[in-house]
Amino acid sequence: MATLMMIDQFLNYLRYERNRSPRTVQLYEESLRDFETYIQGVDDCLSLQTADTDVVRGWVEHLMDEGKKATTVNLALSGVRTFYRYALSRHLVAKDPAHAVTGPKKDKPLPQFVREKDMDELLDDRHWADDYKDVRARTIIILFYETGIRLAELVGLDDEDVDLDALQLKVTGKRDKQRVIPFGEELAALLQHYLELRDQEVERQTTALFLNKRGERISRSHVQGLVRRYLSEVTTLKKRSPHVLRHTFATAMLNNGAGLESVKKLLGHESLETTEIYTHTTFEQLKRVYNEAHPRA
Repeated sequence: MATLMMIDQFLNYLRYERNRSPRTVQLYEESLRDFETYIQGVDDCLSLQTADTDVVRGWVEHLMDEGKKATTVNLALSGVRTFYRYALSRHLVAKDPAHAVTGPKKDKPLPQFVREKDMDELLDDRHWADDYKDVRARTIIILFYETGIRLAELVGLDDEDVDLDALQLKVTGKRDKQRVIPFGEELAALLQHYLELRDQEVERQTTALFLNKRGERISRSHVQGLVRRYLSEVTTLKKRSPHVLRHTFATAMLNNGAGLESVKKLLGHESLETTEIYTHTTFEQLKRVYNEAHPRA
């Protein structure tokens, strides 16, 4: 059967038997036309019926060489795979050359982080009141920024987990694994002030470190809300969550000379591969600085 007729039959199958959307049919058609053009460029004697797995792989690599994103390449490959499954079921081809071909892995988005100067503006230049609400908010934000702990870890802190003399924090992470994180004099002084003010202002109902106005352990949603509100003052990032402050901690540590293994331990990562994504973040930051500063960039 002629290639053109095969493609037309396949598209009608998508439209009328599978009830695929016009957009999906269009995308699959574009993928098939592109694949067909590639085949003809490889060898005039090749066709959709005679292309083998190596040809399909070559086409995928060709798309990647053109700079197509992994999502786009995988969508195109999906169209060709669907076509060959259809053609094989209708005995239009003898074998499915796309079955064993895997697409590229999707690019992982880089972690978002707040720039150091923006954190300085929020924590040092902003006017903070000396009431319980503001002192608690500033303490929470600095604690996230100086230790890189997770939201659940911060909410779960009790007074006994904070050692102001040794300047260290005992954190219970995922799967109840504990780690100890050091912190600096600035955070120690702020924690001391917060504790004194808290014990004056709030009637405690629990051993939790951070309390709401009723003396109960502060909720995750409350912490998320206050972090989002204060980060909105200094950044236009779409994500303004406690996890962004965790990314900000890791990026700041690596930018200022910390070793990858040390940052891994501080964050409580199981694998170094998880921590390595921050090296890409710092390199992206370095590229931006270069492009903004170098006269020939």
